[in-house]
Amino acid sequence: MSAHHVRFKQVDVFTSTPFKGNPLAVIFDADALDAAQMLAIARWTNLSETTFLLKPTDAAADYRVRIFTPGGELPFAGHPTLGTAHALLESGYQPKQAGKLLQQCGVGLVELEALAGADSTPSAWAFAAPPARVTPLAEDRYDALATALRSRAIDFSAPPCAVDNGAPWLVVRLTSARACLELEPDAAALAELAHSVDTHGLAVYGPHDADGPATFEIRCLMAGGGFGVGEDPVTGSANAALAGLLNLQQRRPGERYTARQGTALGRAGDVSVHYDDARGKIWIGGPTVTIVDGTCRLA
Repeated sequence: MSAHHVRFKQVDVFTSTPFKGNPLAVIFDADALDAAQMLAIARWTNLSETTFLLKPTDAAADYRVRIFTPGGELPFAGHPTLGTAHALLESGYQPKQAGKLLQQCGVGLVELEALAGADSTPSAWAFAAPPARVTPLAEDRYDALATALRSRAIDFSAPPCAVDNGAPWLVVRLTSARACLELEPDAAALAELAHSVDTHGLAVYGPHDADGPATFEIRCLMAGGGFGVGEDPVTGSANAALAGLLNLQQRRPGERYTARQGTALGRAGDVSVHYDDARGKIWIGGPTVTIVDGTCRLA
């Protein structure tokens, strides 16, 4: 029996500098694979996510994607959305509508657009944040939160909330970017708290000074349970959750802002947010760069 190969790319998302963003593996032409095979590949790549490109079943969509962590399938995730779009466009795909893509995934249809000011190369795109369910953290858990983060710099004037847009995060505001970067959380207590509110982990953020490198510093502290332990380098779903929550809490810093993520891991994640009030959308964007380009042997 001859070997079966499909196209494969490994890309770095939310950066234009190789090795400074969040890696993603993309498997093309994956229609013949079942969920068990996809999970086996995701466990082998051992990245936070691996995506599988499929023919859409919705006629409006440009493509369909399934997103797997080494622990299971996700209905949505942000950096895989941007990374998959980049890989597909780089392979020569022509969108149904120039400058736009419609991705079919577990949460339904997700819109993408080329970032304003991007050049002709499809390296900087944004996705429209999916609708989210927001649940404020019960006040009787505030002490547990402070204990888990080992921090007294939590800004409770912006109540911590669990935000689920297909990838659930407990979003917590700190008084400053410095306080965010200085966090040394209690991993066991953090995992207990995150699991108690059915989230993947905590998305903790703090504002930079006016002359800082970005509007906010953000860190995504994972809670284990199949989604990894430790810290995620750059997280589209968490940045979408934060953007939506800032809007809901009437704390957004303007029509546009930027977030830096991954600093504590030696990365330099570059996230842009645009509140598109005219269309009622929030766009989460950033550049992607291809690191590995070739084929993957499936059998």
